[in-house]
Amino acid sequence: MDAERVLGDGRADGVWCRLGEPLTVVQIARGGPAWLCLDAQHGAYDDASVVATMRALTTVTERPPVAVRVAGLSDSLIGRALDAGADIVVVPMIETSDEASAAVRAAHYPPLGRRSWGPMSDLWGGEPPSSSDATTALWVMIETQAGLDAADEILGVPGVDGVFVGPFDLAIGLGRDVADLLAADDPADPLPRIVAAARRAGKGAGAFAGGPGRGAQLRALGFTRVAVTTDQSLIAAGLAAALDRDVAPAGY
Repeated sequence: MDAERVLGDGRADGVWCRLGEPLTVVQIARGGPAWLCLDAQHGAYDDASVVATMRALTTVTERPPVAVRVAGLSDSLIGRALDAGADIVVVPMIETSDEASAAVRAAHYPPLGRRSWGPMSDLWGGEPPSSSDATTALWVMIETQAGLDAADEILGVPGVDGVFVGPFDLAIGLGRDVADLLAADDPADPLPRIVAAARRAGKGAGAFAGGPGRGAQLRALGFTRVAVTTDQSLIAAGLAAALDRDVAPAGY
């Protein structure tokens, strides 16, 4: 699956999965989101639950592209996520072009990178892919002042397919309030600067919203790959609708 081709250049609303529960993700995937992300940095996903979820998703006839946010810039973590079947790997806290280049090397086979070949799909009866990594997509996260200042250099690295922003971490890194950060829409403001850098590089721009209100703000700023909700929030919203109650807060 060529994740970037499937997502295209327009609006692509995704679901951020934190619970670490494979069958919940299967049900969400059947609902038709543009993409999913399994959060192995701040969610309940570990190596075993990522593998179990990717295996469970083989039952979905037309599953969306699946991203895995790894816990950090690590050859082993990035390689394991891709070996499990992730279409996209999301690497947090990238601050320099050198770090972006290291992520590329971890995510790609030679000659672009140094990833070793070892997909797991044959373990559950699937066809092992070729050693080509043409369908692998790498999104790097810009979440600090240093990353913001180096956005053009980071996004100019060959093999980086897009940028993904965590507004909460970026707000912390910049010493700002999240609401203030999302409302700042001047071209010189942080989020518009990141979108502009992505456009100059011809790369995708995505962000975590966690709710429809923030999602609309991020789309207005130019982000097209937006995580509009979480698995946790979907369960809370569905239960509230079934019981005819107001939706209770569910995480961030």
